[in-house]
Amino acid sequence: MMLAPSNVRCHALAGCAAALLIALAACAPAPTQTAAATAPVGRPTERTPVPLPLAAPFDAAQVELSGLAWHGDTLILLPQYPDRVGGLLALPRQALLDVIEGRTTAALVPRKIPLDDGGLARTLPGFEGFEAIAIIGDQLYLTIERRRGPNDMVGALVAGALAADDSAARLDAPTRQDVPAQAPLDNLSDEAIAVFGDRLLTFYEANGAAVNAKPVAHLFDTAGGLRAAGTLPAATLEYRLTDATPADADGRFWVINYQFPGDAAKLKPAPDALAARFGQGESHARCPQVERLVELRATAQGVALTETPPVQLTLLNCQTARNWEGLVVLPGRGFLLATDSFPGTILAFVPR
Repeated sequence: MMLAPSNVRCHALAGCAAALLIALAACAPAPTQTAAATAPVGRPTERTPVPLPLAAPFDAAQVELSGLAWHGDTLILLPQYPDRVGGLLALPRQALLDVIEGRTTAALVPRKIPLDDGGLARTLPGFEGFEAIAIIGDQLYLTIERRRGPNDMVGALVAGALAADDSAARLDAPTRQDVPAQAPLDNLSDEAIAVFGDRLLTFYEANGAAVNAKPVAHLFDTAGGLRAAGTLPAATLEYRLTDATPADADGRFWVINYQFPGDAAKLKPAPDALAARFGQGESHARCPQVERLVELRATAQGVALTETPPVQLTLLNCQTARNWEGLVVLPGRGFLLATDSFPGTILAFVPR
């Protein structure tokens, strides 16, 4: 199957503008964080994720979705181990809208996209799956997690291509760029990719004050080939950061911020500055877990929190935490999110 050429283009003025924001950022000082101490008035409204039905076997926990990205009008779903399900998965935007807007109740049936991973899953020592996906034009970028020993993880970013008609995908193993972990924590690596025009930022999963005193985002150029381009100082953010959307023209983008109470001993979370500043929704005030979307902004000085309140997701109950690991914006409507294996495979719509 013929794949699209590997040249990277900046397709939109918004993407180009965002790219310019960080062009000089490799050696920038850390951004100043402001966590207002004033308690908010009232309780913020939580948003309830609406599950979208997935046909078997794509609804099985073993699918382990790790990321989402748009390729034109097709939603690409990244399984952590694509070979288990036959490759990447694809859903047309219109099929998603038909379910969201109530025109059908039929289960969504993803189409398989065969993925040639260049032998990475087979040959990389300690390979533990693909963790994040980003797409620029027909160029495909995935992060990899692998284990070198106890509490010794390393990430990587690798480039490839998607066929214009989503019929096939490949990774170019020689493009792999290793990304060091920022803390000696088991099972954590760079878990999210944000697109800025023809540049990429990858984000480590743990950015809390107690475990990662000076978090950074790793910056990569893609024009003319994938190349490391330094780091940007990043915002301290308690709990886990598990996926990111592409940035808009102002450098703003959303990330998943998730707390599984069982991670407390490992992540040692500090008092929640965002909860103190913006308040907690009804279920978050009652329960120990955290499921929310947080807006960040990249500038030449770094990646910082914005003034926008987090989007807090209505929790299922105080015992069940949904491990959200995939996020895209659904323009004009809200967000689409996907879970990893716990409490099962969920694809959901979250209205704004």
